[in-house]
Amino acid sequence: MNRHWIEIDDDVWSYLKNFAEPFVDTPNSVLRRLLFDDEERNDEASLSMIDIKGVPKALSQIFEVLYEIEVNGCSRIEATHKVAQKRGTAPQTVIDKYCRQLNKRAYEIDQLFNEKDYVQFKKILKEKFVSHKNIIDLYFETLIGNPPIVPQVPDHGDIVQEPALEL
Repeated sequence: MNRHWIEIDDDVWSYLKNFAEPFVDTPNSVLRRLLFDDEERNDEASLSMIDIKGVPKALSQIFEVLYEIEVNGCSRIEATHKVAQKRGTAPQTVIDKYCRQLNKRAYEIDQLFNEKDYVQFKKILKEKFVSHKNIIDLYFETLIGNPPIVPQVPDHGDIVQEPALEL
């Protein structure tokens, strides 16, 4: 099937995001589902690589490793091997993306991956990939998201409901 590139504004992008399953759907799969009531999802999509036009391979592979850690509960080493296998490359090549390119040792990366909300890690990525700050923010927003707001149930204290009387 032929592919075509289109440009969309921020409003349309935001609208599409409301219907997307993060890191499973592509803009095309969301549009297909909305336009054609196409509910079919390819299970392979969840295993697909992050390939955003203009995003460096290093950043994409870092995102993929982080996804495996955050979503699939993998260790950094397991995540690295999964990403390498998906990409048909050596694990050392993936390690290079998050160690050498970020000027960190593996144990330092482990510390960053274990940090709540990845605050320092985001900062390092934004310093390294300056022109991709918005993509980095969007990725983390989608990956971590905001915790759902749970409605508070009013506390009625010691109110006990009496059984109904039978007549």
